[in-house]
Amino acid sequence: MSKRLSRRSRTVAVLATGAALIAGGSTSLAPMQATASSHREAPLISGLPEYDNTDVYAFVSPDQPNTTTLVANFWPFEEPAGGPSFYKFNPDGRYEINVDNDGDSLPEFTYRYTFKETYRDQNTFLYNTGIVRSFNDVTLNYRQTYDLTLIQRNAGTVVGTRTLATNVPVAPSHVGDASMPDYRTLRQQAIKRLPSGVTTFAGQADDPFFLDLRVFDGFYGRNLKEVGNDTLSGYNVQTVALQIPTSALIKPGQPIIGVYSAVQRRNAAGGFTQVSRLGNPLVNEVVNPIKDKDRFNASVPWNDAQFAPNVLNPELPRRLNEIYKLPIPPTPRNDLRAVFLTGVQGLNQPPNVRPAELMRLNTSIPPSASPKRLGVLDGDNAGYPNGRRLTDDTVDISLQVAEGELVGMKNDLSDAVDANNVKFEPNFPYVALPTSGSAVRGGYTTNGGKSANGAATTYKFGNRSARSSTADDGGTPVLPIIALVGGAAFLTGGFLMWARRRSV
Repeated sequence: MSKRLSRRSRTVAVLATGAALIAGGSTSLAPMQATASSHREAPLISGLPEYDNTDVYAFVSPDQPNTTTLVANFWPFEEPAGGPSFYKFNPDGRYEINVDNDGDSLPEFTYRYTFKETYRDQNTFLYNTGIVRSFNDVTLNYRQTYDLTLIQRNAGTVVGTRTLATNVPVAPSHVGDASMPDYRTLRQQAIKRLPSGVTTFAGQADDPFFLDLRVFDGFYGRNLKEVGNDTLSGYNVQTVALQIPTSALIKPGQPIIGVYSAVQRRNAAGGFTQVSRLGNPLVNEVVNPIKDKDRFNASVPWNDAQFAPNVLNPELPRRLNEIYKLPIPPTPRNDLRAVFLTGVQGLNQPPNVRPAELMRLNTSIPPSASPKRLGVLDGDNAGYPNGRRLTDDTVDISLQVAEGELVGMKNDLSDAVDANNVKFEPNFPYVALPTSGSAVRGGYTTNGGKSANGAATTYKFGNRSARSSTADDGGTPVLPIIALVGGAAFLTGGFLMWARRRSV
């Protein structure tokens, strides 16, 4: 089977089965309703990838600790070579990052991105007509720019609107190394520091979420032999990112903020309808059942009391018990209420908090010199669920917390993917450069079953343990490619000969 076909088969399998087992082990889920984090997590948004929130990150900037970095990603599973119409932010959408700084679940600040698009020449099928070294090169046929607006509110009422930037370039899709031999320079041109002290970025990036999605096959084969491959390796996303002076976000004496992203789509009446929303990872996948997913995406945090029963009596532990006979933590799950709705007392819970699904960050906790992937569970209070850093292993954290880690039920649940397949950048916007459309990948694009330092990965799931493979995938499979091309040539030649004979 060709690489393209196998890739397509894997993609279809991923999108069709979604997070069926991680969200509940049910075989009755309809196809293409859920996968990882918030990648295609609800029935309606699965058909609107340009508006689909995938992940939100909020952390104190490691190299600029007087600032806070907010990152929101959209459009899951971007195949890098998916041209000739590559990826973009939809001009009919309003992409927002919202910040609540007093715990009432209403945003005091909304940073809104709105996009425009232009073609230099519509008499070509090409995204770019030659080598692109600058956003202003005539060879970049398709271009996007955006305006950034800050909306300020008091108790939900708009009290001010300010345009922070106009016509800022969007980093284009990484068509390939032949077209964009110095993509890093193109990204740098899309990073803009504004007079307000805010730094902004919009463009394509490597998908920073890392996990093994092969939970579908009986929770990794029922004996845990199918584990340790980063399913999202090699896929890109659309990213917006902000680096904001922390003093401009918080109220004096109250360092905790709540963050969520949302996308509104232009409707037939000319107004806008919210179609996507995201705070903490995995909430609309493994916490909300199918009947609530679309409603959650269309709602606002102020109304999240309607979803509280899903948090207090979650389905996931029951499914873990069915498959692996793991104990079920007692309900109501007030530990999960703290993680997902109020913040953890003494860590990131604001005073007089109104329960709402927000990513809560205590900006007074400085960045860790040596971040630990399990964040707060491993004593690193600068990590998830206190905000979310790119390196935080939110799947392992969420699995362990769901199984009762915070209420004394110690466990080592893990998918054995401990780090992203490519390193993140040391400076804003921190997300890795996107995978090039000309990158050749054989078999799974993975970390080869290895941890970040290349060692074999040992993993545990409940009281079971195993060791993942250390075999690499062997690099570029040249001979199979030659065989496929040769085979295609022979088939074409044979068909032409047959056609000629038929015409005689």
